[in-house]
Amino acid sequence: MIFNSIEFLFFLPVVFAFYWMMRKRMQLQNAFIVVASYFFYGWWDWRFLLLIAFTSSCSYASGLLIEKLRNRADLSDRQIQKKTKGITTANIVINLLILGVFKYYNFFIESFVVLFPALDADQLLLNIILPVGISFYTFQALSYSIDIYRSKMKPTHNAIAFFAYVSFFPQLVAGPIERATNLLPQFEKCRTFDYCTAIDGLRQMLWGFFKKMVIADRCAVFVDTIWNEYSTQSASTLLLAAALFTFQIYGDFSGYSDIAIGTAKLFGIRLKRNFNVPYFSRDIAEFWRRWHISLTTWFRDYLYIPLGGSRVSKVKIVRNTFIIFLVSGLWHGANWTFIVWGAYHALLFLPLILLGKNRRYTNTVAEGRLLPTLHEFLQMLLTFVLAIMGWIIFRAENLHQAIDFFGHLFSPSLLSIPIAVPGVTLIFILVMLVVEWFNRSKEHGLVLDMVKPLWLRWLIYYTIVFAILLFSFESESFIYFQF
Repeated sequence: MIFNSIEFLFFLPVVFAFYWMMRKRMQLQNAFIVVASYFFYGWWDWRFLLLIAFTSSCSYASGLLIEKLRNRADLSDRQIQKKTKGITTANIVINLLILGVFKYYNFFIESFVVLFPALDADQLLLNIILPVGISFYTFQALSYSIDIYRSKMKPTHNAIAFFAYVSFFPQLVAGPIERATNLLPQFEKCRTFDYCTAIDGLRQMLWGFFKKMVIADRCAVFVDTIWNEYSTQSASTLLLAAALFTFQIYGDFSGYSDIAIGTAKLFGIRLKRNFNVPYFSRDIAEFWRRWHISLTTWFRDYLYIPLGGSRVSKVKIVRNTFIIFLVSGLWHGANWTFIVWGAYHALLFLPLILLGKNRRYTNTVAEGRLLPTLHEFLQMLLTFVLAIMGWIIFRAENLHQAIDFFGHLFSPSLLSIPIAVPGVTLIFILVMLVVEWFNRSKEHGLVLDMVKPLWLRWLIYYTIVFAILLFSFESESFIYFQF
């Protein structure tokens, strides 16, 4: 089931109503969330519910086993450390093995066959479907067992709350990737309905639907048309398509995150922010602090810092930077384009971290001012152009297409006028940018508390609803479902 579907339009109010009817019985609420979440995911393919249940069971059991070991008086600290490390490692290996088989097995076999043509790829490849959102809920479950091993939290004995934590339907298939330290405690205590929070959740959902259905889906029509015939298009048209894909993937993924976070608020649950106006970034380091925040911080805490982070030699800093970006690229999909996309961003990031300038922009751009300075504007423009170049690699079906696309892009026709300009789409993108610029320090784009009088605020809401109903195309699946 996807958010922008008729099924979800009926599913959400029913779940919301029954959920709050159980408001005085926390355990029953959690059990209902598990059932609703499994129904939500099983609507796509019920067979893959076994994977979520298995992943949840392994991580839940690993936490209890670690706790049991640490309470044993007959074992030395060294023995306990060794055994708990073994349990955590086993859980990580089991879950990553499942992820690897479904997501990367065929990719590595195809790459291996290229090196050894004598092998018959057809006999080695598996005819399997990639489960929707497997990378998201696997990483979420793994963070729990790793944090237990690191003694950052105590294992839960509430199995229903834990299963709700892993499968919570708003963020089940495309994030944000939550940490157990944030989300699990919310399922272990009673929730009370808060009207203001729920209304804010509805606003955030509305803004998410606007970015997805009006921005992303409209951009997709133009981008797909041009991309399928890129060899016959002018360079200026290709540049426009690449720029629109940049807004397509932002509207699509950040739109999903807004809907997920807003939906969670309806149930008294707070999810972490996943996007923070990344296209207003002044360098690539700031871009990555604002784009897909839950994944970026996951790799930082569970991979980059354990490798030594930036508190090591220059050579190891280079190594760590490339590892985290290459793994991040591979996380996005089993294709060399994603790996090269990760390497591209690593090359952009390296000068900043080696010079100690990777954290010079941690504040909001033009803070306290209406407009940015010329210097800030040029910084944002340069960062945006660099992001566009990266998204071309990301969007390409293979490396050959990416190289060929760049070959057609950097040609004399770059200075020509695009053969087609989706004027209405560009207007909506401008509206989105203006709204998010004025709310760049807010939690989401549709925080309108400063808009007076009240009727004007409602006029804005109804205008957005009207735009969604009138200008959105046929519902498209979310891009990040494939990851």
